[in-house]
Amino acid sequence: MPVIAIAPKNDWLEKVKSNLQEVRARGGKLYVFADAASGLDTGPGITVLDMPHVDETLAPIAYTVPLQLLAYHVAVAKGTDVDQPRNLAKSVTVE
Repeated sequence: MPVIAIAPKNDWLEKVKSNLQEVRARGGKLYVFADAASGLDTGPGITVLDMPHVDETLAPIAYTVPLQLLAYHVAVAKGTDVDQPRNLAKSVTVE
C-alpha cells in the first residue's frame, strides 16, 4: 500500500518518524516529502523527496503545492475527471 507523508523539520518530526516506522513495519511503501534537514533517507520501502527548508509559518503552503500536483497527476493518469470528484471522503487523525 503506498503511503504519502510529509515531514517538515519542526517539533512533531520525531512523532512523524515513529509513525513512518509503523507503516514500514506493516509493509507500506512510503513516499515522504521531507525537509532536507530532517534526517530521512531513501532506502528499501521509503522514497524521500527533499523539500527546501522554509520557515515554519510558510511550511503548510510549501508542502501543499507538491501534494496537490501529485493528486492532480494521479487523477489524470487514472482517467478521473478532476473537476467532478466522486465519493470524496475525509479522515482526521486525533492524537
